[in-house]
Amino acid sequence: MRIVIAGGHGKIALRLERLLAERGDTPVGLIRNPDHADDLRAVGAEPVLIDLETATVTELTEKVMGADAVVFAAGAGPGSGVPRKDTVDRAAAGLLADAASLAGVRRYLMVSAISVDDGPAPDAEPVWAAYVRAKKAADDDLRERSLTADWTILRPGRLTDEPGTGRVWLAPKAEHGDVSREDVAAVLVALLDSPATIGHVLELVGGNTPIAEAVASIGG
Repeated sequence: MRIVIAGGHGKIALRLERLLAERGDTPVGLIRNPDHADDLRAVGAEPVLIDLETATVTELTEKVMGADAVVFAAGAGPGSGVPRKDTVDRAAAGLLADAASLAGVRRYLMVSAISVDDGPAPDAEPVWAAYVRAKKAADDDLRERSLTADWTILRPGRLTDEPGTGRVWLAPKAEHGDVSREDVAAVLVALLDSPATIGHVLELVGGNTPIAEAVASIGG
């Protein structure tokens, strides 16, 4: 499969690209910084330059043409302010959905965040509150695209760089907890292979269930 990944140099994306390449897929990472291209090549991914904050839908459609699926793993990242939470975490996700639709690519995996439907706490720090609102808006937009997108939304808990355990808790609602980026990437690979997870919003934290079994338990 040819899988186009927005946010191709992110910590989850690089792990996902490596896993996809190792099993014979063709991962394509969308990046805006040309200096990151060699990092993608090192894990077996094809780097493609595009800035999701300035690109037109036509430009992005050209990049996703011929893909079997797209994955939104982009984020404004630490240190970014309120405006970029909207332009990256919300608007870029919608742009990718528009481009995928125009290119005829239905499968869309969204990397979101746990409990964003609850909204930010009343006393939340402003940038964090903007992030939560942006992720919820992006998820809501994708959920409204059922006629044009075979979507699955994955909402991990607090991300860590610990080695993956291969065991998780994956469910429509999970308690807050940690999950390694390595395990998130492995779950994304499994979701790509599981049509039964289309139309599901799934929360993910570390747990005791092997990833294949956890994904297989999600009904259609």
